[in-house]
Amino acid sequence: MNILNRRALLVLLVALFAVPAIACGPQDGGEQPDRDADPTDASADADVASNSRFGAWQLESDRPAPYKNVMTYEPWGDGGMKITVASTNSEGEESEWSYTTLFDGVFRPVTGQQNAETAVEVVDERTNRILNSRNGEVYQVIVNVLSEDGNTIDNEYRRTLEDGTESVSKAVYRRIS
Repeated sequence: MNILNRRALLVLLVALFAVPAIACGPQDGGEQPDRDADPTDASADADVASNSRFGAWQLESDRPAPYKNVMTYEPWGDGGMKITVASTNSEGEESEWSYTTLFDGVFRPVTGQQNAETAVEVVDERTNRILNSRNGEVYQVIVNVLSEDGNTIDNEYRRTLEDGTESVSKAVYRRIS
């Protein structure tokens, strides 16, 4: 399948399998974040401090130690979030990468991954849609759902493979702090 057909299929998959995004931040009722705000100012107002995702989350896995995968969500900018993923593979090798978002669907660089960008959109009060891009091409769409009790995050990962077929996988993260 050629690159144009793959891109068209991916756009179609995003449209079909992800609920249309609501153009709002994670805590507000539709007001857009202040794009002129200094995104490096990590001051947390009442809305930011109350974000249910803030904290550390560990991937549920039956892989033997030392394997570990922890996502950390923390305030960033004016109503945004910084997400850091720290992993230890089965050989004990550690890696870390991170990205920031204002939940506005704008692609921003991923630190720790070459030529990678991520965009995040709010779908509803518990659901975010995350688009991962490498070298300017979206290769993965993640639907990230916070449980009603606020103690788990379910991720559904959708990828379009080279042959045009779709791969879907799931992961559960449990709150550890």
